[in-house]
Amino acid sequence: MAIVTRDSLTKRVFSDVKNYPYGFSRSGDFSINESKALSQYGALYAALVDGVISPETEDDHHFIDSAFGKVEPETVSERAWLKYQKRISRPKLGSFYGNKPSHLNDDDDASMSDDVELEVDMDS
Repeated sequence: MAIVTRDSLTKRVFSDVKNYPYGFSRSGDFSINESKALSQYGALYAALVDGVISPETEDDHHFIDSAFGKVEPETVSERAWLKYQKRISRPKLGSFYGNKPSHLNDDDDASMSDDVELEVDMDS
């Protein structure tokens, strides 16, 4: 098992293939500076928030406080992280055409029968 250090996390490029398969810069959600900050510091921030590593510097402590809503974010990377978290936690749309009803009423099933014969008058 590899030891996770702060230096190894800052050298790692952060990407989220599930939510941003073409990258942060091509998504249209982030500015150029925000996408660069997420790519550079995202792995470190994810490790800090998840508790994989403990905060060492004053910047780390400030980031933790801003990530959990105790203080306002000050840097571009802190604002980008909060924006990223907000974007990935928003509800997903089912369809542009509406959602299919999840269940039918029992009254609807009782009134409909498969044994109904339709009379069609073909002479008219």
